[in-house]
Amino acid sequence: MSVVSLQLGQCGNQIGQELFSVICDDSNGPNRKKYKQCSDERFFYETSTGELVARSVLVDMEPKVISQVVVNASKSGRWRYGDKACFSQKQGSGNNWANGFCVHGPRHEEAVENLVRREIERCDRLAGIFTMMSVAGGTGSGVGTYITQRLRDLYPNSFILNQVTWPYGAGEVIVQNYNSVLTLSHLYQLSDAILVHENDTVHKICSRLMNIKHISISDVNKVIAHQLASVLQPAYTADSPSHYCTNPIGELMSTLVCHPEYKLLSLCNIPQMSSTSLAYSVFHWPGLLKHLRQMLIASARMEEGIDWTVSAPSAVTSRGESATNSRHKNFNLSLANLLILRGKDVSTAVIDGFKDPALYVPWLNTENSFSTWSSPVAFNGYEKSATLVSNNQSLLKPLNNIVRKAWNMFASRAYVHQYTKFGISEEDFLDSFTALEQIISSYTHL
Repeated sequence: MSVVSLQLGQCGNQIGQELFSVICDDSNGPNRKKYKQCSDERFFYETSTGELVARSVLVDMEPKVISQVVVNASKSGRWRYGDKACFSQKQGSGNNWANGFCVHGPRHEEAVENLVRREIERCDRLAGIFTMMSVAGGTGSGVGTYITQRLRDLYPNSFILNQVTWPYGAGEVIVQNYNSVLTLSHLYQLSDAILVHENDTVHKICSRLMNIKHISISDVNKVIAHQLASVLQPAYTADSPSHYCTNPIGELMSTLVCHPEYKLLSLCNIPQMSSTSLAYSVFHWPGLLKHLRQMLIASARMEEGIDWTVSAPSAVTSRGESATNSRHKNFNLSLANLLILRGKDVSTAVIDGFKDPALYVPWLNTENSFSTWSSPVAFNGYEKSATLVSNNQSLLKPLNNIVRKAWNMFASRAYVHQYTKFGISEEDFLDSFTALEQIISSYTHL
């Protein structure tokens, strides 16, 4: 089964190009014929001349970024984008969500839908639609949200997984929090799940783990692409233990999105380091999984700076208190976790620590809250690697910050006129704030 991708706006297009490059590089290693065959079928189609073409549609309201990523892909010599897979215009959305959602989206919906339909018709079977976009700008967030809405109408029975990138806390776009609130509130109603990357967190990974001195957007996108590929590349699952899973997005949803009120997914991946350090490093499953489990319960995004004082509560304390009352104030409670192990001796990894009922909400059975995927194939140069995709409380703090900053601006009606002139009313803002407050409340009271 194949995945059709949508790269939306500058951020989505740049991440998409890095993602397909990582997937192609990873699949072309030694001794991975079946792995490559499954990966290629999932993300590419082959032309009559043997070229690999990405199953992806590129959308932006300005041509510059799309031109760059298309050229970069072709230069690799390993894969490229389709000849008619791109849509761009000469005028952007000016970092205005309303302009993208109310003007550019409706104006160009037919052209974009035709491109997506063409890619879907090339698939023997569709596993789902995977979109990549920022929540902060105008095109990626505004047009991207509108296109997602149209895709939901056109393909009501298909899975839609949105990968979104949250802006830097001190971003350059003054209205980025407005855009984020409007995007997230709408996507939550349309998407089956929202997989979140935070720019601030990825920047720290580049600085502290990758030892990059002068961090560029390309460096940040490479880390995001590495993490995404570690989830999307072929693996054995509970439903397909003897052959690579053919329905990755469907199994991801069934594993992690157990209730329609809870759709926010976060991602941790270890190890991550510079190629120089990697050459002199040795990893063992007990150490990797110990760190990853602590990252989970302490809500850490990387293995440096983990709070080791946070621990999972016992089911009942010595004084008879419930686990809820005895939790450490920074304990990160989960609804569901998916652990993906790749590399040497993967069958020897002991994963019992992730099956602890204390990690999960009491109203779900632990056997329904935790799943494991695995592959003996080393991933992207790492002899052993582990990825944890989680539906938990870790995104509460950044989501609260976005809503708080946006509300403070809205209370003084700052820049609201820039949205109302394109058709987004103050009532639309209030509806979006209400929707996000409900999401915050639902995750807070797990």
